[in-house]
Amino acid sequence: AADRCSWVVTSCCASAIALCPVLMNVMDTYVGQGASERQIAARRPIAVWLLCVAALVALIVVVGGATRLTDSGLSITEWKPVTGAIPPLSQEVWEEEFSKYQQIPEYIRINRGMSLDEFKSIYWWEWGHRFLGRLIGLAFFVPFVIFVLTKRVERALLPHLGGMFVLGGMQGLLGWYMVMSGLTERVDVSQYRLAAHLGLAFFVFGYLVWAALPLWRRALPQAPGFKGRERQIVVLGGLIYLQIIAGAFVAGLDAGFTFNTWPLMDGDIFPRHLYPYSPFWVSLFEDVRTVQFNHRMLAYLIAVLVVVYWWRSRHDEGDLRRSGHLFLGALCVQIVLGVVTLLSVVQIHVALLHQLGAVMLLGAVLYHHDVERRAAV
Repeated sequence: AADRCSWVVTSCCASAIALCPVLMNVMDTYVGQGASERQIAARRPIAVWLLCVAALVALIVVVGGATRLTDSGLSITEWKPVTGAIPPLSQEVWEEEFSKYQQIPEYIRINRGMSLDEFKSIYWWEWGHRFLGRLIGLAFFVPFVIFVLTKRVERALLPHLGGMFVLGGMQGLLGWYMVMSGLTERVDVSQYRLAAHLGLAFFVFGYLVWAALPLWRRALPQAPGFKGRERQIVVLGGLIYLQIIAGAFVAGLDAGFTFNTWPLMDGDIFPRHLYPYSPFWVSLFEDVRTVQFNHRMLAYLIAVLVVVYWWRSRHDEGDLRRSGHLFLGALCVQIVLGVVTLLSVVQIHVALLHQLGAVMLLGAVLYHHDVERRAAV
């Protein structure tokens, strides 16, 4: 129950922070603060910086997936934001870290008898994941300070960049909060906290790309509209994000290691014993069968809606046509990767490609949205 509450609180906090830049943009409209020529010229360099940070976020998402699939996430049992950047450099320190790991349930119930060399192999995955998190923090903070001190950031951008920085800090805290759930009673982390952690990572990635795309063409990011085709793209993007969260619950419950057939699941399109828990909505997050079934059904729904959207947009021209093809292509690749991941019983290299495919699909729909907005002007 506590984890369910934490999931709700985390989602609400992320939504509230995401709304702040939108409100600030509205305020800027009334204040009328213009941008200097120097600040307008800096928009493209800022876009390059944000896209580089987004690429690092995509990388950490994949490394995080590897950390999960290799059961490495609990190998570091302490959170040391500064000194933790230095890995064990002596045999004595390695043995000390191993001793700490031997006190948690995962070692006692599952990995008892693990050698120090085996421990090192999982430790490096988790250390690399945390190191990338620190690197992303520096890659964002240092250029941000430079841009601000040289007065190249216009007032309308400050709330966006500040919001990104806050969300990045929240992501680090949420990552440790997730790890804490597996250090006392469980042998793995809470699927609720894992979904919140992954969901926030994708949200930050999307926020970075969404802001960078208009800046690249020296325009300011604007809140998504809800009229005409733009509304359709926003809805499709929302469904894709929801599917990513559903996939996080599949990963958190190891649901991909069961029912490894397609298109049938347990010998049927609609398997028996769905939604077994009471109240029924608990099954959405805690029943392996239901979680995998919902992930499949949501994929089918998204596929149908995107194909219908693409067909209705088939007469588009130029960048709009190309970005629509890119969107559909990214979806097709992601669906194939999902099926192969399932049939391979979650082979790590295929599963990581599937996770990377989710990043690319989200990027594709954001790019298509930006092109549609540009064409509508």
